Amino acid sequence: MKNRERAANIALAGLTLAPLVLKVDPNLNVILTACLAVYVGCYRSVKSTPPSETMSNEHAMRFPLVGSAMLLSLFLLFKFVSKDLVNAVLTCYFFVLGIVALSATLLPAIRRFLPKQWNEDLIIWRFPYFCSLEVEFTRSQIIAAIPGTFFCAWYASQKHWLANNILGLAFCIQGIEMLSLGSFKTGAILLGGLFVYDIFWVFFTPVMVSVAKSFDAPIKLLFPTADSGRPFSMLGLGDIVIPGIFVALALRFDVSKGKESQYFNSAFLGYTFGLVLTIIVMNWFQAAQPALLYIVPAVVGFLAAHCIWNGDVKQLLEFDESKTDTISEDGDSTSSKKVE
Repeated sequence: MKNRERAANIALAGLTLAPLVLKVDPNLNVILTACLAVYVGCYRSVKSTPPSETMSNEHAMRFPLVGSAMLLSLFLLFKFVSKDLVNAVLTCYFFVLGIVALSATLLPAIRRFLPKQWNEDLIIWRFPYFCSLEVEFTRSQIIAAIPGTFFCAWYASQKHWLANNILGLAFCIQGIEMLSLGSFKTGAILLGGLFVYDIFWVFFTPVMVSVAKSFDAPIKLLFPTADSGRPFSMLGLGDIVIPGIFVALALRFDVSKGKESQYFNSAFLGYTFGLVLTIIVMNWFQAAQPALLYIVPAVVGFLAAHCIWNGDVKQLLEFDESKTDTISEDGDSTSSKKVE
């Protein structure tokens, strides 16, 4: 499992840097980058212990409503407040958030070269005048934050597309790795709600496209094109993270049952198919498309068809990640004791 993750990491890094030295078809770049980001995030999400917090059905139902409120707020903010001022504030916010995301993404690669004590001994820092607020970190995390800080400073000063993409990919990988749906029922509710959300805000209002173009922050990936009138193709991070956490759940389900990436393969194939279909339709109509319109039915459909074929519907629907077996670092189930 670690070898697959390592190979995907190398491929993703190479693909991200490739447009600097050679021409890469933007459509192919979108598909490969998104799929590799999902693949890496999914394998990083396999932990030795079940997640301490998972999303509930109620949270999944409210998520599209909260997302809609935030999207509309940003649209109104850009409409009535100076765009430069809004983006300056957002740059400061994403500067801090980017350091955290990049540090967490780089940490597994860095910590193997550092002393064991640096990885395990916690340092507790309390805020001045607010002693109840404290932050816990290790020396390894401080070391990982150093390149992240310099990189975010480069992004804030230059806003280069490469810096944007690296930060965006760090957000994607961390989102897929850290977020847990808990069950496939919750995942289906979330994907169904965001399926409607994406269609409404893209097809029936100018809000989504307007915010995406005005929002000068790494909430989207940029892929250079040869068209001077449209220098970049874009893909929102939500089109990677939201389906990605569902695909990651399928991988952890396989691992908990001791299966060799059975349902992960079908869910990942569904994501790839849905993304390819999005690109085809976008180029056919020469208009922005809500990617979740194609990705959600493909991911859920491929997984459901495979599950029905194998007769595992009940087992899949009853899966609760908070009650799964402990999983070893290499992806094998090592204990039958469940967390109640």
